[in-house]
Amino acid sequence: MNRPIRTLLFSTLYPSSVRTGHGIFVETRLRHLLASGRVETKVVAPVPWFPSTHPQFGNYARWAATPKQEIWNGIEVFHPRYFLPPKVGMTVAPLLLALGAYPTVRRLLRGGFDFDLIDAHYYYPDGVAAALLARWCGKPFVVTARGTDLNLIPQYALPRWMIRWTAEQAQASIGVCQALMDVLRDLGAAPDKLHVLRNGVDLERFRPLDQRAMRAALGLPATGMIVLSVGNLVELKGHHLLVKALTRLPEAYLVIVGEGEERGLLTRLIQQQGLEERARLVGAVPNAELARWYSAADVLALASSREGWANVLLESMACGTPVVATQVGGSPEVVRDPAVGRLVEERSARAFAQAIDALLRDNPDRSAVRRYAEGFSWEATTQGQIGIFLKIIKSYQRLP
Repeated sequence: MNRPIRTLLFSTLYPSSVRTGHGIFVETRLRHLLASGRVETKVVAPVPWFPSTHPQFGNYARWAATPKQEIWNGIEVFHPRYFLPPKVGMTVAPLLLALGAYPTVRRLLRGGFDFDLIDAHYYYPDGVAAALLARWCGKPFVVTARGTDLNLIPQYALPRWMIRWTAEQAQASIGVCQALMDVLRDLGAAPDKLHVLRNGVDLERFRPLDQRAMRAALGLPATGMIVLSVGNLVELKGHHLLVKALTRLPEAYLVIVGEGEERGLLTRLIQQQGLEERARLVGAVPNAELARWYSAADVLALASSREGWANVLLESMACGTPVVATQVGGSPEVVRDPAVGRLVEERSARAFAQAIDALLRDNPDRSAVRRYAEGFSWEATTQGQIGIFLKIIKSYQRLP
């Protein structure tokens, strides 16, 4: 093509001025794609409708406060509303999501942004909604799977049927790891439509910083082992297992970065175990500041029960900090060298304590950990996307 590829990125997982860290992994991939100069994009990132912006309603209020249109980090983003009823929301979400977004998509087309394809992220409900939008607008589409959308949701019969239908309709499906594409293949998706484009890591944002200086700046112990856990405070991330593992690591200090529904539970668990002097909940931290925490730590531990492609593993390694993670999802595709990290088969406090102790006894070379992460740049992913988009556009243009 002589002109840039025009894509419409469609996903409920995209940051806004109100929720700056929401779906940042989708924005990051797009940012690197746009840097190639080969693609032009507008983003449609719907949010559920809610009537009040009063802070007492928490996340619901942030939905209501989200602007309907904004320029976010230099990219035009639209946030149409869609109705998400309680109890039955999961099964009707794809249709309601598509209906809520359709007027915005039509306005973009009538306004002159005649996009070549829809680039949807998250298979359910976003990918299913994108399939409907693509049909209504007469456009091809591609869906990227990212984790829970294929690791958990297909357990439900109707969503599983809709995911399978979407895979049949899509011109291509992309997984951030091979494990996700294996799930889609097992659901009956055509193998020739399945592609793996792993997430890269921003090697400028995530780089080694002086460990001693970072500990002092963050108010962390100057000596001793520091274990870092990063992620939403929900059960599946396994922070509670790391609190319990701390009782088996008498010289360790645990730092948990993130916010969520289990904050109270974790606080009580730390108190029950008598670990107030050796564990700290620091709350949410902007992505741009995480390098300081990674650099201060001796090891990042990720005790998840399921994962797609865990960006925190690469971010930590890019800062020179080795990792210990549950052997689930795409994590074995990230941690392939025991010199940079260990995988834990048994998701338990005991197993994580043993793996952390064994890893740090081997005294990993932080510069070698960084060099390993340098093999995960974004360039291959960017070129892979461009190749898939071009193939889809050419094939679609030849259809009668």
